[in-house]
Amino acid sequence: MAVPASGRDEVRVRTLYSGVSRGTETLVFRGGVPESQFTRMRAPFQDGEFPAPVKYGYLNVGVVEHGPPELLGRAVFCLYPHQTRYVVPAASVTPVPEDVPAARAVLAGTVETAVNALWDAAPLVGDRIAVVGGGMVGCCVAAVLGRFPGVRVELVDVDPGRAAVAEALGVGFAPPEGAAGECDLVVHASATEAGLARSLELLADEGEVIELSWYGDRPVRIPLGEAFHSRRLSVRASQVGMVAPARRSRRTYGDRLALALRLLADPVFDALITDECPFDDLPRLLPRLASGEQPALCVRVVYPEE
Repeated sequence: MAVPASGRDEVRVRTLYSGVSRGTETLVFRGGVPESQFTRMRAPFQDGEFPAPVKYGYLNVGVVEHGPPELLGRAVFCLYPHQTRYVVPAASVTPVPEDVPAARAVLAGTVETAVNALWDAAPLVGDRIAVVGGGMVGCCVAAVLGRFPGVRVELVDVDPGRAAVAEALGVGFAPPEGAAGECDLVVHASATEAGLARSLELLADEGEVIELSWYGDRPVRIPLGEAFHSRRLSVRASQVGMVAPARRSRRTYGDRLALALRLLADPVFDALITDECPFDDLPRLLPRLASGEQPALCVRVVYPEE
C-alpha cells in the first residue's frame, strides 16, 4: 500500500518498533468484540470494520521523516497499528523524551492505562494493595505502584514465572492461594472470573476492586452473595477511553500520555518486554499469542532498518 504524501500540519512517520497489546489484540484477532461495542472499541487509526478484516493496534514508535521542523527527525509515539510508514496529523504524535529509549516507548499506551487506573483508584500512602493478573496492564500498574511511598504491593498470578518479573519491578509476588489479604485496594487485570472472585476475597472491609479487565463477548459471573454487602465491598470499572473523572477537568489525553512517556525513563519497565518479533513474522505471531502457545508479556515488533 502506497503511503500518501504528508500535507500541512501532518507528519510522515517511519516505524521503528510497535508493541502487541496482547489481551485486546488477541481478543480482536479471534473476533471477540461484541457488536454493541464495535464503535467504542475502534482503535484511533483502525482500518476496516469489526469483526474482520481490520488493521488494529495502538502501540507505535517511529521517527518523523517529514513534518514540522520541531518534529523532524524526532522519535514519536502514536496510537497507530502495525505498519512500516504512515501519515497522521502532527497533533496525533507525542515526542518521546530524550531519556526514554524508543524501544521501551512502545509501552507508553499500556503505562497510560495504568496511570488512568491509578487516577481512578487513588491509592494512599501506606495502602495494602494487590494487583491480580500479571499481564501487560497488571505489570504496568504494579510497576507504577511500586514507586508509591510506604505501599505494600503484591502481584498475584497463576504463572509462577511472573515472580521474576515482580522481583524486577520491585514488588512482591504470590500465587492466588498465597496472596496477602486485608487489602485496602485490589486492581484486577486477569480477565478471568476466578481472578475477580479472588480479588474480592483479598479485600479488607469496605475495600475496593478496580476492574481493568475487558471480557469482550464473554459473560462473567461475580460473587455478590455471602459477605459482599455486609462487608461493604465495591467493584468499580476503569477504562482508558476517557480520562479518569478525578483528573478530567485538569488533564487532557495528551497530558496523560506525556506523563506515561516520562515514567518510562525508568529502566525497570524493560522487564515487561519479554519477546521480540520481526515485522514480517507478525502474521504468524498473533495465532501463537491467541492460543497461548507463546506466553509473552509485551512482544516488541522490530521493523527493518533503512
